[in-house]
Amino acid sequence: MNVIRYNPWGFVGRFSRDADQFFAHHLLPAAVEERVADNDWVPAIDIKEEDDRYVIRADVPGVEAEDLDVTMDNEVLTLQGTRDTRTADETDTLRRVERVSGRFHRRFNLPETADSTAISADYRQGVLEISIPKQAKAQPQRIQIKVN
Repeated sequence: MNVIRYNPWGFVGRFSRDADQFFAHHLLPAAVEERVADNDWVPAIDIKEEDDRYVIRADVPGVEAEDLDVTMDNEVLTLQGTRDTRTADETDTLRRVERVSGRFHRRFNLPETADSTAISADYRQGVLEISIPKQAKAQPQRIQIKVN
């Protein structure tokens, strides 16, 4: 015997997401549409501050490294990518689909102490780790007074 769980609010969530995508793609002017994030899914993110750097870890299982893009512009770090979980054989009849595929887009405002020129990224076993070093702190210095 199969157990079927009923989720009465699942439809509302799907409807809301589909309506947002419809309005973003079909009814908004082109200038506004560029600013709308086209997220089909959102990866889980951890942000950690260490003594000498900030570390961002993103869970992106199933995303190929060439499908990931990390950019830095005006103190904003942008992480985006695409995951395709569809099988090559479309003749199969899927009974249940839980793995989400599509685009994601995340943005992070970096603090002033971040050194945006030395950011590095490492991808291993479905986890993207972005390392953002901190700038060296200005040390207090003693000013010599000249006597005339």
